[in-house]
Amino acid sequence: MSFLLLENLTKEFVGRGGEGIVRAVDQANIRIEKGEFVTLLGPSGCGKTTTLRLIAGFEFPTEGRIVLDGDVINEQPPNQRDMAMVFQSYAIFPHLNVFENIAYGLKIQRLGKSVIQDKVRRVLELTELSGLENRAPNALSGGQQQRVALARALVMEPKVLLMDEPLSNLDAKLREVMRTEIRRIQQSLGITSVYVTHDQLEAMTLSDRIVVMNQGRIEQIGSPSEIYRRPHTAFVADFIGRTNFVAGKVRGVEPDSVAVEVFGQTLAAPLPDDPVSAGQPVRLVLRPEAIQVRDQGGQYQGTVRWSSYHGNAVEYEVDVAGQSLVVINTDPRHTTIYPAGQQVAVNFLEDCLYILPAE
Repeated sequence: MSFLLLENLTKEFVGRGGEGIVRAVDQANIRIEKGEFVTLLGPSGCGKTTTLRLIAGFEFPTEGRIVLDGDVINEQPPNQRDMAMVFQSYAIFPHLNVFENIAYGLKIQRLGKSVIQDKVRRVLELTELSGLENRAPNALSGGQQQRVALARALVMEPKVLLMDEPLSNLDAKLREVMRTEIRRIQQSLGITSVYVTHDQLEAMTLSDRIVVMNQGRIEQIGSPSEIYRRPHTAFVADFIGRTNFVAGKVRGVEPDSVAVEVFGQTLAAPLPDDPVSAGQPVRLVLRPEAIQVRDQGGQYQGTVRWSSYHGNAVEYEVDVAGQSLVVINTDPRHTTIYPAGQQVAVNFLEDCLYILPAE
């Protein structure tokens, strides 16, 4: 049995002005195993935060079930769900020091002083806050405040840790550091975690699996590699990373590949998850790093529209047969930067293509 199970989970709200019904979460089905780190990913308004609030008990479902460790918890209030939540705003008490903030929930449980001290000491070490016990929140950096919020949740030893965009208030460099720290702590404890973000890199870095949501519905569930390399829909392909969509037509299907005509040339693409047949129009998902540009010897001829040097990569916009394609060259051995107007040879890395049905 799955550790945390969402079955046909649906949440409806009354629309603005009291008119109509808005379905914020629409028949969501997710199975989360014990110790797994699952991220709900999608744009603003896609239903990811509402789903997290349903799991936490801050909202109650219109339809469906939430099952934790075999028990249906739809009607349980948040304090009875054996979960802890880290909020976007941290919600640290300004009048309490670090130790008191972390110990707050334990004191509510009326645990003994020595038990509280031992639990807080261990979580201070885990979150690398030892030595800051007596600091006031306003004397902490943003990263330290985030660690306090995380420690306060972890000290309760919940079955499930819920996190709602906890890094969104940090600068880019600190977000990168804290992503690593959150993953380290989660793996060291083996705690089941559900994380909400709109940041694709954050989701890819942290997650065992990603749940991509759009307009209340789940578009795809899979590992970061599966989501990126084999997107099930155009929305997923476009939302995760950067994508070129190229029209093609199936010319034949082999046991392990599909012959697709693209710009007058036939390419061998990997078999897609959904079956295709000869003559069917399709769209190729072509990541910018799966396109090569060189002086000569390419499948296609192209013209550079612009180029941009990023240090660790060179980005191009290249016109091939009248279509603009974004190309990212990350090969450090390739030192030539082609200027605008340069004629170049273009190759598609065939084993990196993915086929979607044409719209």
